[in-house]
Amino acid sequence: MNKVFCFGELMLRFSPHLEGKWLKDSVMPVYAGGAELNVSIALARWNQPVMYCTALPENYLSHEILNSLQQKNIDVSAVIFSGTRIGTYYLPQGADLKNTGVIYDRAFSSFAELQPGQIDWDTVLSEVKWFHFSAINPALGKNAAIVCREALEVAAKKNIVISVDLNYRPKLWQYGEAPSAIMPELVQYCKIVMGNVWAAETMLNIPVNIRDKTNKSDCLQQAMATSQAICHKFPRCSQVANTFRFDQHNGILYYATLFNDNELFVSGEKQTDQVIDQVGSGDCFMAGLIYGNMKDQAPQEIIDFAAAAAFNKLFIKGDVTTSSVDEIKNFKS
Repeated sequence: MNKVFCFGELMLRFSPHLEGKWLKDSVMPVYAGGAELNVSIALARWNQPVMYCTALPENYLSHEILNSLQQKNIDVSAVIFSGTRIGTYYLPQGADLKNTGVIYDRAFSSFAELQPGQIDWDTVLSEVKWFHFSAINPALGKNAAIVCREALEVAAKKNIVISVDLNYRPKLWQYGEAPSAIMPELVQYCKIVMGNVWAAETMLNIPVNIRDKTNKSDCLQQAMATSQAICHKFPRCSQVANTFRFDQHNGILYYATLFNDNELFVSGEKQTDQVIDQVGSGDCFMAGLIYGNMKDQAPQEIIDFAAAAAFNKLFIKGDVTTSSVDEIKNFKS
């Protein structure tokens, strides 16, 4: 009963080298990822039992992907075979998924077309301690939001710890519902909420009053205010994590906070002028939060490891981390 269950869309990322190089060489790297899958792979690498659930078409590509996940010690027995396509997106090498240059091609994917009642949640969650999902799921459509609600209702009845990543992708919320009309109904079930203060404002209507983003004191005050507001608004929530990642010249300034028992714990500040791949950094942070909680670590230890894992991912090509726990703890950029 110590298994983490991650539910979300599996995506194929195509990463062209721009300026025509991908056309000239007839080469475009492909990475299998997706927010919840990235979390699953990180946890499995850190020897945390994990189950991943998504929907895929019944074809050889799907089976090859699932075989590769099984080789990483991920339980894929809950995967649903339905629909006709795997969602994809295009993002140039080294770019950030939040960048406006991302091109999604995921409409009518198997996951996006999941229907209420299609997954037997009582069965698939029978040996689960933790359920994780992200705000990307309900962004895909009304039915996807309903399916998430189904899962959360069952998980809550089973006293399963529920976590959410408030990753906001404005290009995905295109079905006529604002995130703030959907997300509070899902976050009400969550014990752990992760994201950033601006995502909480967009999705949960919690105001941000930072005067100067470059002033760390202002940011930390906002992290405290946002975290307290979330816990007040959603009584099941007992822990809130916020990340702060700012572009600086050609590099990144990064730190994070964890609100626990009305106290704000702050990670060390990290900075780099060289980034290899920003995709999956937030997912690695989320995996670190789950890992630390599953290990019953102290809050400061949890946020330090989660932030270190996220920062370490910036130097790894692809969607997922390839680093062990010890490598992350000992990493110096």
